[in-house]
Amino acid sequence: MKEKDVLLKMKNISIEFPGVKALDKVNFTLRLGEIHALMGENGAGKSTLIKVLTGVEKLDSGDIVLLGNNINPKSTHEAQELGISTVYQEVNLCSNISVAENIFIGREPMKFGMINWKEINKKATIAMKRLNIDIDVTKSLDSYSLAIQQMVAIARAVDIKAKILILDEPTASLDEKEVEKLFEIMRNLKSQGIGIIFVTHFLDQVYEVTDKITVLRNGKLVGEYKTHELSKVQLVAKMIGKDYGEINSNIKPIENINSDKEREVLLEAINLGKKNVMNPFDTVIYKGEVLGLAGLLGSGRTELVNLLFGIEKADTGNIVINNKKSKIENPLQAMKNEIAYCPEDRKKAGIIPNLSIRENIILALQVKRGWFKYIPIKEQEKIAEDYIKLLEIKTPSSEKLIKELSGGNQQKVILARWLLTKPKLLILDEPTRGIDIGTKAEIQKLVLDLAKQGISVIFISSELDEMLRTCSRLIVLRDRVKIKELIGEDLDSNTIMNTIAGGN
Repeated sequence: MKEKDVLLKMKNISIEFPGVKALDKVNFTLRLGEIHALMGENGAGKSTLIKVLTGVEKLDSGDIVLLGNNINPKSTHEAQELGISTVYQEVNLCSNISVAENIFIGREPMKFGMINWKEINKKATIAMKRLNIDIDVTKSLDSYSLAIQQMVAIARAVDIKAKILILDEPTASLDEKEVEKLFEIMRNLKSQGIGIIFVTHFLDQVYEVTDKITVLRNGKLVGEYKTHELSKVQLVAKMIGKDYGEINSNIKPIENINSDKEREVLLEAINLGKKNVMNPFDTVIYKGEVLGLAGLLGSGRTELVNLLFGIEKADTGNIVINNKKSKIENPLQAMKNEIAYCPEDRKKAGIIPNLSIRENIILALQVKRGWFKYIPIKEQEKIAEDYIKLLEIKTPSSEKLIKELSGGNQQKVILARWLLTKPKLLILDEPTRGIDIGTKAEIQKLVLDLAKQGISVIFISSELDEMLRTCSRLIVLRDRVKIKELIGEDLDSNTIMNTIAGGN
């Protein structure tokens, strides 16, 4: 494509947060009338790049060129004035006012110093009909489905003369027909010369609707590719940072703890699922095994364990523990069934930053016992000291605030918290992300030791090598569907990547 067709150029974009290089000299090009997928796993830099473009984050260095002119938006409003609009998975409009008011909020047509309701409703109806959607624009936004709400957000973006439309995970909560309608609208906007940046974790959708793919990994540009020239398995390999065909001969999956005949079932999920969260699935978890959940961001790994731990309440299926049907509708019920869960985001959902190490460690046990059975301070101190020693947590005192520890030591404190509850099933969601190599190895060894003690572990990691080191069996997920179970000789990098990508 010629230079005159270039709509946006982001050149050598760099941004650094305390201790983290979020973007490192990243280049991104969007052309007129192009649908361009921005791909990458958690921490790849996708959100940061979008925030720089939309004026949410200030870049440290680099240039943004829109239609040949250098720009540097300082706010989302300034970005919108330049023709850059974003529609998020969670619609950021006002649900309690009408569709028409949402489309024209801040730009309402006025008459005699008052809103001209006849005019605003007429213009809003035209804006929606441009997207082939015929609805009553006088009704409140919350009277319509999420799909329609997203179309309203798009209608607003188009009406404010968007040159660039950013769609950030817009299909995550849509059904098949709603997704197809969105794609129809995207193709229509593309034909009008609008450039669309499409962020999604659904590989099939990338190949159905996009022209180009840019892949980021760990804040760096991996490359830009024509969609039809990049196979799904190649895309998966570029996202997770492992070349297809590259197998590390030093890494072999551990053998099952017990033989098939001797394996004892701890938990069985039967047709367990929740609409728009996770498609119904069946699985068995054996005592003393490390079961891995493999798949890309958004594949359903976290959603699956959220159902097992009661963070999400299933609307179909059952959980059977030790041959007994069990009710798990919230985390407390899960804890009483001897299930423990170390969440993916330790800073947001794991640590209580302004509490001490001791207080963080005893938290889950105190909840499990109930607040009327308070754990005495002396007992708390002994527990904390024992686990600090057991897990080699680097701290001068158990009274030190957990927020003052390194990421790896924070992770060990969360592990201590859950090990203290004496679980029979321990769920670890990305337990080694963002921590040093030495601590990673310690946690991997601990996982294997726990399995040898008879504790079952569900292990989620974006690093294939780590999965192969620790897991005796893998469940591969894609688009919130359980695709396949891999065991024995099938536990190798190529087979896993191929299965994630949808190959044979």
